[in-house]
This record gives sequence, structure tokens and C-alpha cells, in this order.
Amino acid sequence: MEMAQLEYFSRVVEEKSFSKAADKVFRTQPAVSIAIRRLEEEIGLPLLDRTQKTPVLTEAGQVVYDYAQRILGLRDQVGQAIAEMQSMKRGLIRVGANESTSLYLLPELILKFREQHPDVKVEIFRHVSNRLPREVLERNVDFALMASEPADRDLEAFPILKDELVLIMSPKHPLAARPSVKVKDLGTESFVAHNVKSGSRVKVIEAFARQHTPLNISLELATIETIKRFVQKRVGLAFVPRMCVREELERGVLVSVPVRGLTHNRTLWAAHRRGANFSPAAAAFLRVLKA
Repeated sequence: MEMAQLEYFSRVVEEKSFSKAADKVFRTQPAVSIAIRRLEEEIGLPLLDRTQKTPVLTEAGQVVYDYAQRILGLRDQVGQAIAEMQSMKRGLIRVGANESTSLYLLPELILKFREQHPDVKVEIFRHVSNRLPREVLERNVDFALMASEPADRDLEAFPILKDELVLIMSPKHPLAARPSVKVKDLGTESFVAHNVKSGSRVKVIEAFARQHTPLNISLELATIETIKRFVQKRVGLAFVPRMCVREELERGVLVSVPVRGLTHNRTLWAAHRRGANFSPAAAAFLRVLKA
């Protein structure tokens, strides 16, 4: 059963004439008649009563006509949906990111994208960084934003942001007024840390070890937002990415003090499957990422 057969058959029913139907579908009358005859042979029952002056639907013809209308309607919907995708009137993008990127980088990217394409839907999935490459490879997300360059050769990645790790504290803390501190100055301080083991945390531990200074992590919390709140309440100090505390530093509810001998710059990467065939929406989002 071919789409053209259903279309020719429907036209004959609607026009009540083989010749008029042929004109509508830009075919000859014999071509239309042959197509419908083959459809009847495939089904095994006559669809039209040709003994009348105008073709009349048989019982089987009525059933086939009803389904043909639905099938042709779905075909037209597919065409409309594809046209809307190409014109950015619809579409879906799935992005995977870790907690800090989801909260502090993606909102800005999404706003820039939606200024150009407000009708495209964006879904955000949060995962720890070491899980994100697998999410891309398994096609669960189109793009992943992560804190390190993925090693998998099936992924293509490019840098999107340079960021640094900073020491934060309450503006009421005794060290807050100092222009800088040394690692050894922090040996008696209590620290609030993220309970996700990250590359940044390893760098801090290594820096304290080189200075033979204890790193007193008295509390581990699940989110950066909670860490910031505890630091504001003077529960302890914390090392966090600068992008996560930019607003609090500007408002003065948190203070960042440079630590001599401890500098850690990190790069955030965007990754996608190598050689991926992007939808128009995904291709547009890729351009925003690269910009």
C-alpha cells in the first residue's frame, strides 16, 4: 500500500470523478485508475462501485477512506512539523550540566538563545561531571557542559569559559579585610566543602599538603547554594568557582580574599557527539555556545 494510492483514492471519493481527481493530482486518468485497481487487488475487496454514474464507496471502501484520511493527515502534519523546525517555530534541545554550570552559566546562555529562538524548548539535565560524557554518547543529551575536556574520541569538545577557584568568607570574618592570605594562615580555619569530589577540591588538598598545613573540612554539603549560605553565617570558609559567587561578591554579602601560592584556573567545556547530525535548533544552540 503506497501513499500515492491512498491519495488518488481519496481524491476520487472527494471529486466523485476519476478525471477530476486525476487533474487534482496532476496525473492521467488511466494512471489514477490503475493505482486504485492495484490498491483493491492488494486489499482483496472492491473499494468503489463503478456501476453508478459517479463512483460510490463500498463498505470496504468506506473503511479504507477513513483510514486514508488519517494517514494523509499525519503526512501533512509531519511536513508542517519539519517546516516549523526549519523555521525555528519548534524544536527541542537537551543539555546536560553539573550543578554549578546549571545554576550560574546556563541561564545566561539560555537567555541569549531564546532572544533569537523563543519557540524552541530547552531541557536541562543535571549530572556530576564524570557522568556527562556518557550521557552524550548514549544520546540522552545533545550537549554537555563540563569542568574538564572529555577524553573520549567519539566526542568533540571546545572551551566556553575560563573561571578560577576563589576563597570566600563572611565580610565579618577577621581575614576579610586583608589584601591576601597565605595557605599557612588558614591552618586553624574551618572549611565548608562540596561533597562531590572534583578536580578543584584535589587542587586545594594538594596545595595545603605542599605547605604542610592542615585542611580542616568540618562540614560537607550537597550544593553550592547551601555552601554560600553557611559561609555567610560564618560557619566556615570555602573554595568555590568565581562564577558561582559573582552576585554575592558584588552585593558585598561575601568576600573573596586571594590566597598566595594557591591559584587554580579551570576551563569549562562544551561537548557533543563527533559528526552529529544536528537539528536546526541544535545547530543554532551550538552557534550560541561557540560565541
